[in-house]
Amino acid sequence: MAIPAVSLDQVRFIGQDLVRPECVLATRAGDLYTSDWRGGVALRRADGTQALYTGMLPEGRLPRPNGIALRRTGSFLLAELGESSGGVFELGRDGSVRTVVLRADGIDLPPTNFVHEDALGRVWITVSTRQVPRAAAYRADVADGFIVLADARGARVVADGLGYTNEALPSPDGKFLYVNETFARRLARFRIAPDGALGSRETVAVFGAGTFPDGLAFDAEGGVWIASIVSNRVIRVAPDGSQQLMIEDCDPAHLEWVEQAFQAGEMGRPHLDGIRSRRLKNISSLAFGGADLRTVYLGCLLGGALAVFRSPIAGAPPVHWSQA
Repeated sequence: MAIPAVSLDQVRFIGQDLVRPECVLATRAGDLYTSDWRGGVALRRADGTQALYTGMLPEGRLPRPNGIALRRTGSFLLAELGESSGGVFELGRDGSVRTVVLRADGIDLPPTNFVHEDALGRVWITVSTRQVPRAAAYRADVADGFIVLADARGARVVADGLGYTNEALPSPDGKFLYVNETFARRLARFRIAPDGALGSRETVAVFGAGTFPDGLAFDAEGGVWIASIVSNRVIRVAPDGSQQLMIEDCDPAHLEWVEQAFQAGEMGRPHLDGIRSRRLKNISSLAFGGADLRTVYLGCLLGGALAVFRSPIAGAPPVHWSQA
């Protein structure tokens, strides 16, 4: 059954002076954490005040975090989207930085997209592509992304050959790992074995023209919400695989220009960095929050604040929901 869509007029903005808040996390306390290219993680507290946690990587430069995760200790995991190298680092609120994963199966991690710590303390990591530059993988015919699992046994590749691996999250029941393949335009899932091994890929949804799935979140009714870059679309994928457009903000002519470039295998950074829209700034992730888990927060690539709207249905509480 369809649920009410959201009008752009219902969107408001919170936070200020954020720098590339690509990934957003919400907690029960009302705190919001976003990745920030000033070198770490920005916090917007429930009272509206802000803080910034930064540190230096071992090589002596500020991190460029793409995905982030909030740990039980209150520290953060950062997926490092360096110019030529990646990995996962732990950032303490005191500015300390510790290396977590740099290699898996003997491979140095390329620029790294996303990181998540699950309810069992396992760390899931995605690498979108091995291509240099990464924009060479903005194509439907490139599938060299992979997923790494880091646990007590070490770090190992558990899935490979993906079409630009983006956010990956275990389902609320822990049975499946869901992953967005941005330029394969696919939401896929893998059954998780007790030892963390992944089963064969199952296609949950395939998206059409103008949709490039990036972030994802689960709702309380078994749906998966998808944030699409470029088109500023939020799409709900129902348990039966049907799709519903919840919100969209794009210029049709500009989106057609991007689509033509994608189909021709010529998509590049200008198609991601110069979008045209009314309000949304190239949304990339989403999180359910608020006291009733019906407030949706949108991370983005180009804005300095978070777009916010009310959802007609509640989200499923994320694993870090009760963290401070």
